[in-house]
Amino acid sequence: MTMLTTLAAAFLGGLILNCMPCVFPVISLKAFGVIRHTGDPRAVRIDGLAFLAGVVVTMMLLGGALLMARAGGAAVGWGFQLQSPVLIAALALVMLGSALNLMGVFEVGLSVQRIGGVGASQTGPLGAALTGALAIIVATPCTAPFMAGAIGAALVRPPVEGMAIFLALALGFAAPFTAISLVPACARLLPKPGAWMAVLKHVLAFPMLAAAAWLAWVLDQQAGSSALGTLLASSVVLGFAAWIYGLAQQRLLAGRSYRLLLGFSIVLLVGLTVPLADLPKTSADGAIASAGPSKPMSSAAPIAWTPQAVEAQRKSGKPIFVNFTASWCITCQVNDKAALSTSAVKQAMAQTETIYMVADSTKYNPDIDQAINQFGRGGLPVYVVYPADGGEPTLLPQLLSPEIVISALQHASKKRS
Repeated sequence: MTMLTTLAAAFLGGLILNCMPCVFPVISLKAFGVIRHTGDPRAVRIDGLAFLAGVVVTMMLLGGALLMARAGGAAVGWGFQLQSPVLIAALALVMLGSALNLMGVFEVGLSVQRIGGVGASQTGPLGAALTGALAIIVATPCTAPFMAGAIGAALVRPPVEGMAIFLALALGFAAPFTAISLVPACARLLPKPGAWMAVLKHVLAFPMLAAAAWLAWVLDQQAGSSALGTLLASSVVLGFAAWIYGLAQQRLLAGRSYRLLLGFSIVLLVGLTVPLADLPKTSADGAIASAGPSKPMSSAAPIAWTPQAVEAQRKSGKPIFVNFTASWCITCQVNDKAALSTSAVKQAMAQTETIYMVADSTKYNPDIDQAINQFGRGGLPVYVVYPADGGEPTLLPQLLSPEIVISALQHASKKRS
């Protein structure tokens, strides 16, 4: 692709990323914040620009870290930071804390004059910027259409061009809320604030809890049950600290002494860093589970992917389907359920005698990241079909349907004759 085409693909991919399930919990918070300020156009504009700044700064930092890691010889791709159990655990606790805040256990930026009202939580521009930063971090498990090629290009182009691609991706991601914030005609389409927002605020806590539960499952896949137990214990401590902090806020409003409770809650929060720091680090040996996060596609168990295994299996005269996936990749999990695990695809696998291989990137594996880069993709998911006759492999789209997979398998099998 030309540079202009790549920038357009990155912008469009960022725009579509807003619709992906991984960012819904955080995006819903931003939508709530915009609706809350619809009566104050100036506050809407400031929040919109702050959200844009948070998105752009975080994306540029993430893109810069990714390019520097690759310049240093590390074969990493989009979402590489989610291969760290420590970050996964920290994100799970952030999601849990956000849910507790939405449920009213404690308030952020508590306003004494507006306590008990819908707008009690006044985070201001800083809160909007942090929401943008968190949205980018939690967006990395998803790769929207048009994104993979754009990120793949960013990883092989000169650093300045690579950063420009990441900037286009950030601008596309932030575009909807920025437009609503800066264009009065768009803001007028939003519903007016009212008592219904108190209920919505509580409802929005449940997507955050769902995100925390999903991250806990990912941590178990990465680091085992001991790490999961540490996270669960830390979650209880976080919940207790949030409750204590809420009590301190209530005592403050009542004009009573609150410093002891506040200090205790801070001690508990600081203490959470100890068990998190003791979590096992990401394995760098590239060990892959025999079946990865996916279910078996046929009666035969999936084969763990390695470059050597692919070369050996290509001599068998059978098609090969390689699923580059990870537990933290939500798009991968959706494709597994919607396409790869369906009876029609399983039957096609059996009929074409396709060899199914799983390249599990839940933990860091430089061979997998290197292979993804060779296919021109910058992140997961990646699906590759090798034809039976030893011809060139075919890349499938990032969003699968049973029809797409079955057609690719039949085509690869026909080449055999």
